Amino acid sequence: MHTTLAAREELEAVMGHRFLHADWLERALTHSSRRQDSKENPAEDNEKLELLGDTILGLAVTEQLLSRFPDWTVGRITQARAQLVNARSLQAAAKRLQLGRFLLVGSSGEKEGIREQRDPLADAYEALIGAIYCDAGLAPAADFVRRTLLDEALREQGASLGEPDHKSSLMLWLQSRGRRLPEYSVINETGPDHRKRFVVEVRIDGRALAEGAASSKKEAEQIAAAAALAGLRDSSEAK
Repeated sequence: MHTTLAAREELEAVMGHRFLHADWLERALTHSSRRQDSKENPAEDNEKLELLGDTILGLAVTEQLLSRFPDWTVGRITQARAQLVNARSLQAAAKRLQLGRFLLVGSSGEKEGIREQRDPLADAYEALIGAIYCDAGLAPAADFVRRTLLDEALREQGASLGEPDHKSSLMLWLQSRGRRLPEYSVINETGPDHRKRFVVEVRIDGRALAEGAASSKKEAEQIAAAAALAGLRDSSEAK
């Protein structure tokens, strides 16, 4: 079974790239489980394209971050790249494209629910990058990464992209000591819609530890988490 013309055209429209050679798209969508299906034995699955796409992805993201944010430090560029190219981020990009619907999966893969799993979706997204590169070159592949990954991340995370993840640091610190996870809540919200300011409180074991104020809830949470973690470390060292 191959991708139907209607399905291919639908996916190409969402991707923003029309393939000159449809075989590249077919290969990018073919999961390795198809080889285990006796009735379906494709000549090639998407693993090699995934490998190629992974390399192009790192290059494209790095180049675009350096170009867009010339004032960022190398450390922040590296942190932002790590946030963008991890499996969770790539799965989110794949879901926005609804890639699960178009994957060519063997019977065993269907039983395992491959279409909804993180790694197969992330792998398929990278394979698409490799397929676009093979079909049309580096510039269209990099543009696909920009439109479907970087632009979306900037819309969602804005100025916080690449900044230290204080919420994760706080969570790991608490988990390592058998403590409960922190809870965040907005305790104040001021200003007009286009200039909102949020005050977020972080509580641990029902006790308020710190507050953070910023123009977005996410940024305020990060500030509150950083303050809480600093306080916890200080009190721990004082004992």
